[in-house]
Amino acid sequence: MRIAVAGGTGVVGRHVVEAASAAGHEVVVLSRANGADVLTGVGLAERVRGADAVIDVANTTTLSAAKARAFFETATRNLLDAEARGGVGHHVALSIVGIDGIDASYYAGKLAQERAVAAGGVPFTIARAGQFHEFAGQLLSGMSGPVAVMPKLLMRPVAAREVGAHLVRVAEAGAVGRARDLVGPRDEVLADVARRQSAFDGTRRHVLEVRLPGAYGRGLASGSLRGGSDALQGEITFDEWLRGEDHLRG
Repeated sequence: MRIAVAGGTGVVGRHVVEAASAAGHEVVVLSRANGADVLTGVGLAERVRGADAVIDVANTTTLSAAKARAFFETATRNLLDAEARGGVGHHVALSIVGIDGIDASYYAGKLAQERAVAAGGVPFTIARAGQFHEFAGQLLSGMSGPVAVMPKLLMRPVAAREVGAHLVRVAEAGAVGRARDLVGPRDEVLADVARRQSAFDGTRRHVLEVRLPGAYGRGLASGSLRGGSDALQGEITFDEWLRGEDHLRG
């Protein structure tokens, strides 16, 4: 297969590229560095032409619902337009488990993305996954000082490497609308995970847990982001990931 990966240089994208290449597929990375911009549409049609599938793991970092919706709707629209013109037969979009009742903040963008994919003219699969093991470290790296504040979040984190391999299998299987969710092997609390990562990395920061207000905060604390009992389960626990190559190489 020829697989194009939007966001192929990011946290999950690099694992998608590695997994697809290891499976013998021809891989095309869609990124601004390679002349393909999902927000402007420049270069997309040329890069996706002849691809059997496009895996979209392009991402933005924002807590603004408006900004998240604008990013994901624009990127999805541009990708689907390029895919329709290029004869691509399968669009795979990565989303997040348990967000149906949390149409707020960043999750509003992911729900908007799902709606745009479903309304498009390209056969699709939406593949939802749990928060990544990398998530706590991303939050910690964005804070300075001896104290780090984490929202109360009940989750079932999964390794980005396992998500990448899962997305390639989804692409290989053909469009089904919704793939089975993928979550990690253990229930976790974000603040506890952040404390363990801080201790392992030697930063010894004091991590405070705060319950956020509104629909977003309620959703984070509700446990819905742990996914359902029918979800596929990854094998790599957070502590195994913490000691492993993916974390240590950053």
